[in-house]
Amino acid sequence: MLTLDSHQYALALHTTTPQLGIAISNFAQDHRSQVWHLGHDLSSHLHQYLGEIIHPQTWQDLKFIAVAKGPGGFTGTRIGVVTARTLAQQLEIPLYGVSTLAAVVWSQKTQFEPDSLVAVQMPANRGQFFVGIYHFSQTNYQKIYLPDTVMTPEAWQETLKNLSLPYQLIETPVNLAQTVTNILQLGYLQWQQGHFNQWSEVVPFYGQNPV
Repeated sequence: MLTLDSHQYALALHTTTPQLGIAISNFAQDHRSQVWHLGHDLSSHLHQYLGEIIHPQTWQDLKFIAVAKGPGGFTGTRIGVVTARTLAQQLEIPLYGVSTLAAVVWSQKTQFEPDSLVAVQMPANRGQFFVGIYHFSQTNYQKIYLPDTVMTPEAWQETLKNLSLPYQLIETPVNLAQTVTNILQLGYLQWQQGHFNQWSEVVPFYGQNPV
């Protein structure tokens, strides 16, 4: 399994809400992360805060980037993914698009029983939910049981009722950008396994039309 050298770093972005979350780590002794509540000013301050948090490292120290690809707000998600794609392309490093819902589940992984299903829901427009279901193995590694999608409350309840395994239901937290560290961890798992994703493979998941 691959590991980073102490002078090599990874970067993660979370912009799917009016909050901006950035994390950087060498997965040894140096971990830095911060969340800013920016609202509509996210796009204006993103590059400034990126430059501040990466210091004293340089862009050339980055080995890969991970980004929250959604679901979430249309504009914020697009800004984060486009920024991450541009950086990964210019630096010629892998880029990992990580589900917002998967990061929430991973942030609470110590609370789940082995071989259990974890259903996660997040409010969407028009009274619907963004939903996904993840399966935790004995090794505490999560696999996708139901890919992220959008459902009405009625369809979601019917889906849960028909599950063949016991499940736990969780909701996304208010401070969603706090899971940027989990975005980074899930990206690291992919990098360790040698999945060197190209920047062009990462696209936003909106789930709904922005109207």
